[in-house]
Amino acid sequence: QVQLVESGGGSAQAGGSLRLSCVAAGYTYSHYSMAWFRQAPGKEREGVAGIDSYGSTNYADSVKGRFTISEDNAKKILYLQMNSLKPDDTAMYYCATDVWCIGTMTPRNFRTWGQGTQVTVSS
Repeated sequence: QVQLVESGGGSAQAGGSLRLSCVAAGYTYSHYSMAWFRQAPGKEREGVAGIDSYGSTNYADSVKGRFTISEDNAKKILYLQMNSLKPDDTAMYYCATDVWCIGTMTPRNFRTWGQGTQVTVSS
């Protein structure tokens, strides 16, 4: 069974940067998808960025050019580098994983989730 633990959230000024990390422990899939999602109060959970075991990446339009998803396979760590942060990026950020799937922006495709890390961006 896979466990995911996120870290790196916090507060930042608009235009600033944060890097989120997600450590995967336990059994991990050979062919997998991993993704970052976020959920702001009163809003639905939305996909932010995804990556699969073939190296393909996918981004929400709202973060393209600002956020970068990457991974350290040896350490089993997923990253989300967030630059040029905006107040609209304020949310709880979650990482998720499952066997490889089409659609890394879709929450229902993922069965394993971390506990989340809060990101707050002030103007």
